[in-house]
Amino acid sequence: MKRRIPRGAKPEQLQVSARQEQILAKIIRRANSPHYLVVRARLVLQAASAARNTHIAAELGVSLPTVRTWRGRWAAATAALQEEEAGADDKALEAHLLAVLRDQPRPGTPATFSAEQICQIIAVACEEPMASGRPITVWTPRELADEVIKRQIVVSISPRQVGRFLKRGGFETASKPLLA
Repeated sequence: MKRRIPRGAKPEQLQVSARQEQILAKIIRRANSPHYLVVRARLVLQAASAARNTHIAAELGVSLPTVRTWRGRWAAATAALQEEEAGADDKALEAHLLAVLRDQPRPGTPATFSAEQICQIIAVACEEPMASGRPITVWTPRELADEVIKRQIVVSISPRQVGRFLKRGGFETASKPLLA
């Protein structure tokens, strides 16, 4: 049988100190470690033992770009990890290792409305419209949007967004006063 020779340049071997290796092994063995952390810790340990990316990907059941990504992130964090290891205890080093192995913040716009604002909008929806000086008996999304802007809960909001908040939470404005 012909031996298959891997193509391409051999990836660089990652530098993992003995202390880092112990902490990574502890993360792998821990029963309550999230699966993604266990896979990434195994990936780093295998990459430190000079395993090829294709071998690591096949053994861990991940894609080749995933192996490349985490090998690159570990290599980029090596200097910071060594500095942390020199002047920190095991807990601080573990926290730093976990920070390296966690996902980076995802792109996209941040939330427009805070949880507190949403709660205040729902609270206004639970009030009687007459108490706010509105000549209606039932809140409509348009009236509710106007009221929360008037109360300066939010700077601006569409009636559709108000409707989404009420629908998402399973809340509905009461058409009649409810008895306890």
